[in-house]
Amino acid sequence: MTSENYVWGTGKRKCAIAQVRLFLGDGGITINDRPCEEVFPCLEHRHIIERPFLVTDSTGKFRAVIKVKGGGMSGWAGAIRHGIARALAKENEEFHRILRKEGLLTRDARIKERKKYGLKGARRAPQYTKR
Repeated sequence: MTSENYVWGTGKRKCAIAQVRLFLGDGGITINDRPCEEVFPCLEHRHIIERPFLVTDSTGKFRAVIKVKGGGMSGWAGAIRHGIARALAKENEEFHRILRKEGLLTRDARIKERKKYGLKGARRAPQYTKR
């Protein structure tokens, strides 16, 4: 642990950016000053967030305080997962190997492609007519 008694990690997914602080504690997760269950009513998103703790058998050992902005719910969940994984990797070198093997430390670089001129979307062309 660092001198401030927490480990931090920054996670990114799509347009979302999450700043994660892990404190030794009861295992609660606070997102933007609200409990995780209030921010993510969907169980699938909560499973995504808790995955790094499950893989490293550290469920209930750390209290996570998270600030997240940008993007939507799925982006938030992915960014938080990435941030938690990076913080856990800083905490323990053994966790780094486990998290890397599970693919949780890899930044998912897929983002929305920009719209191009002459097209209706990123790749959608106007309908072709012969005359």
